[in-house]
Amino acid sequence: MTTSSLPTAPAAASERSPRRIAFSSRLSRWDLKLSPYLYISPFFILFALVGLFPLVYTGYIALLKFDPILHTGTFVGFDNFVWVFQQRQFWIALRNTLTIFLLSAVPQIVVALAIAAVLDSNLKAKTFWRMGVLLPYIVMPVAVALIFSKLFSDDYGLVNHLLSFIGIAPIHWHTDTIPAQIAIATMVNFRWTGYNALILLAGMQAIPRDLYEQASIDGAGRFRRFFSITIPQLRPTLIFVIITATIGGLQIFDEPQLYDTGGLAGGSNQQWLTLTVYLHNVGWFQDGSFGRAAAVAWLLFLLIVLIGLINLAVTRRISNNENRRTS
Repeated sequence: MTTSSLPTAPAAASERSPRRIAFSSRLSRWDLKLSPYLYISPFFILFALVGLFPLVYTGYIALLKFDPILHTGTFVGFDNFVWVFQQRQFWIALRNTLTIFLLSAVPQIVVALAIAAVLDSNLKAKTFWRMGVLLPYIVMPVAVALIFSKLFSDDYGLVNHLLSFIGIAPIHWHTDTIPAQIAIATMVNFRWTGYNALILLAGMQAIPRDLYEQASIDGAGRFRRFFSITIPQLRPTLIFVIITATIGGLQIFDEPQLYDTGGLAGGSNQQWLTLTVYLHNVGWFQDGSFGRAAAVAWLLFLLIVLIGLINLAVTRRISNNENRRTS
């Protein structure tokens, strides 16, 4: 038999047509690639609407001499920021804000950490005590400010009455700067300590109990276990609490605004004038000053970012030092 007589494959068989991908297969690939972004897109859309856009628009207004009625403005560049820096009240408000922030944030986190440690122990009626520490948080800030302004009254306040039993003269809680700021910081601590304690408690309950059992077997006491196990394991939660306390402490408004029932925003001598109260006064009680108020708002935003970066750098340095010691 010759080679010419062998059967030859058809020409169409040698040239196979490309395989077509079904639409359902393409849809499944698109779903695999795009679905993660679709799941997280609501957060970014909401953040862009209620967070990013107001921030950018406030920065735009800060560069204008803005008329809120006509909704028009004249570009003035950084003149609004220069005007703010030249105001003595701005620096007083900055000082008061930082002082009240330190008087509230530091004791608040320390006490919240102690309360969380107690709630994490074997207590009876745990749910009752956990709900109890959260009750001050649900009280309206206006009610807290009005009640505490009476408690810290100069003439007939309960605090001065109690101090008189131990021989301390009446303190001018509304006239002197430091006592007024302590009173306002007490309001903030009253509302937020229990809330932060529950967040820290949630972080403590996520710590493996095996670590405590091993430490107890090795002879470590309660305080040694707390500082050697609880605090290092609780670092991410502590960072979150510190950052939120920083943001809330620097944006304090309700307590200083309502502390004086006489209607003196910030006090007769700006004893407790904060940046947010100063921003409110500039924006509403001065003609054509929406741009200046926006400049104050942006300066407050930059201050929060700066302190947040400092907190992040300090916590990272502490973490790196501990890692070096363990290694």
